[in-house]
Amino acid sequence: MKTTLRIATRKSQLALWQSEHVATLLRQAHPGLEVELVPLSTKGDEILDRALSAIGGKGLFLKELEVAMQRGEADCAVHSLKDVPMELEPGFALPAVLERADYADAFVSNQHRDVAALPQGACVGTSSLRRKAQLRALRPDLELRDLRGNVNTRLAKLDAGDYDAIVLACAGLQRLGLDERIRGRLLAPEWLPSPAQGAIAIECRDDDPQLASLLAALDHAPTRTCVEAERAMNRALHGSCHVPVAALAELQGGALVLQGLVGDAGTGRLVRAEASGPAHAPGSLGGEVARMLLARGAGELLPGPAAT
Repeated sequence: MKTTLRIATRKSQLALWQSEHVATLLRQAHPGLEVELVPLSTKGDEILDRALSAIGGKGLFLKELEVAMQRGEADCAVHSLKDVPMELEPGFALPAVLERADYADAFVSNQHRDVAALPQGACVGTSSLRRKAQLRALRPDLELRDLRGNVNTRLAKLDAGDYDAIVLACAGLQRLGLDERIRGRLLAPEWLPSPAQGAIAIECRDDDPQLASLLAALDHAPTRTCVEAERAMNRALHGSCHVPVAALAELQGGALVLQGLVGDAGTGRLVRAEASGPAHAPGSLGGEVARMLLARGAGELLPGPAAT
């Protein structure tokens, strides 16, 4: 059994919080285990003048952490699962998905209580195509302007008057003790989050079963079931940050209910679908909702194989 565990992490305040949270849980689950953080900078953190969809996608937040694991400089890495590509790089696995926090997006504004209260032509900041598509559907008049950077940087730009409102993940604000900045939660079924939003995942190499077993002590089965359905839908649609795809799966009794959405950030057109199935088959449910979305015209909004 390992006596010291090294966690590769991004350097942002939120990433460090998440990694320290995982470290604390691991120490509790395995008394005597030493856990240390290995902070690293990623291209996703360094390139802030362009939207992620224009520079290669959310996978840019993972590459340097995976290289550190391959080189033996770290044993595992902690990620926001919504930033993890649908297909991991060969040689890696996700042995643990922690219990999901708040899945919702947050409407953040200093003057306005919600999206409906924004004045005509108000400026809203987000670089997410998914959020832009849903905002465009609600308020075609809004000016949607890109917004990158860590949570505090985005809030500072709002406070400086660069935007009338911004949209962030509730979980990130809550983890940083910034709950009071949330003016409203954008909730299903009207508004859907990014697949796996609010969930933290631990990644490691797939050739160390002892390490995987140690990390799996933090796995939360109900959360994994839900996010597997959401990610399966996204995978079937070949979704990425280049495509406005949203999903939310919830356990209701013994059934799993999945809502899915594909949108157009330019026009605000939204295609929706919903289905339920047994909780033991989240992948099948994800595939079913993806097929429903395609049958309803979502392929016209998707580039690549899913569009055919």
